[in-house]
Amino acid sequence: QVQLVESGGGLVQPGGSLSVSCAASRSVAGLYDMGWYRQAPGKQRELVASISPGGSTNYADSVRGRFTISRDNAKNTVYLQMNSLKPEDTAVYYCNAKRLFSRDNFWGQGTQVTVSS
Repeated sequence: QVQLVESGGGLVQPGGSLSVSCAASRSVAGLYDMGWYRQAPGKQRELVASISPGGSTNYADSVRGRFTISRDNAKNTVYLQMNSLKPEDTAVYYCNAKRLFSRDNFWGQGTQVTVSS
């Protein structure tokens, strides 16, 4: 089992920046793809960004060039830096850990990000 705890969400104005973090309860280095998903009211949960154990990244088209995912394996933490935020980025952001070659898949409790003036 891996417990994931997100932090850093909040309210930001359009065009602003926000960073969210996800701390894992144990080491995820080398074994887990880490990702950020989001779910807006009335919409399905969608992948925002993911990062492999080796650092390869993948982004949704809607956030590419504005968001950056990174991981610090020594701290068992993954980050999502969000710049040039738009109202349509408003959602609950969830951290995900997916173990390689396994069905193990863990979720955090989510953190609210609201982009509004």
